[in-house]
Amino acid sequence: MVDDFLIARNPEEGTSLPYLVRIPLGSDGIVLKVRETWPRTSKVYCHRAEWPDEPEIVEQVPTRSCTKRGAAIDLVLDRGRENRSQFVLTVARGRQMIFWQTARVSKQARPNVQVPTARAQGLRELEILVDVHERYAWKFSAQQATTVKRPLAAGDYAVELDGQVVAAVERKSLPDLVSTLTSGKGNYLLAALAGLPRAAVVVEDRYSKVFDLDRVRPAVVADAIAEAAARFPQVPIIFAETRALAQEWTYRFLAASLRETGLTAGTGERLADLLGAPAAQPLPPKPAAVRAWAREHGLAVSDKGRLRPEIVEAYLAAHR
Repeated sequence: MVDDFLIARNPEEGTSLPYLVRIPLGSDGIVLKVRETWPRTSKVYCHRAEWPDEPEIVEQVPTRSCTKRGAAIDLVLDRGRENRSQFVLTVARGRQMIFWQTARVSKQARPNVQVPTARAQGLRELEILVDVHERYAWKFSAQQATTVKRPLAAGDYAVELDGQVVAAVERKSLPDLVSTLTSGKGNYLLAALAGLPRAAVVVEDRYSKVFDLDRVRPAVVADAIAEAAARFPQVPIIFAETRALAQEWTYRFLAASLRETGLTAGTGERLADLLGAPAAQPLPPKPAAVRAWAREHGLAVSDKGRLRPEIVEAYLAAHR
């Protein structure tokens, strides 16, 4: 019978889960590989693993109790701080997943708020256009809204007035936002949104999670977000914590945008002016991004100096 909670280094090379934990449950315990030694700021993703023959122990802590309760394992360690946590077994997208959490980070991940059911001001029901390419689209089932699938030139969700799209929202997860902003695609996406009277990007996460990233430097992402906000001030990037709050914010924003453009449109001349406004031009790509892309695709580029125009054009064509 295993009595202590053990943390060891994962001997696998190149893994993003550098630690092993052995939960004192059962005759041999349950072994998981994890990213961190304790869920201090967010839930920690876990994956099944084998305990090595000669483990490099990082921590060994006596256990007060370890009990399985349904799909969760409650662990209480014999120490003053960081002593209570829980391993939760769940199913996401058809496969089993395990998360290690504490009461504190669980509350942060799911803020204790209730989304209002009242309709947006001045509207009985809002018709929201959903881009046909949007996977796992929001249903807006908690809002006074209906959805219609349609190809959209910009954004994932939109509303229209007199047959013209007047507001759109691009929905992003944090990994998707990071990929878009660091690959060079962000300038084109934001430029397209900036050509609309109203537009925004909504992220299903907290801004603080940017600084927990481990596959890219957090400062690079923070700078890219700041540059996007400075270059395209008419397209705010909103961090809405959770899927439900992002959906609620999008509903309220689209309703307010429809009402505002309807009021300012008057006879339609103002709306035409808004729709005819020239879109902001995207920033030129960064040389480092072009060089990385070119080498990835087998194109010869110099380490320094000016890039050949055909290389830049090929990069731009690939990211349109």
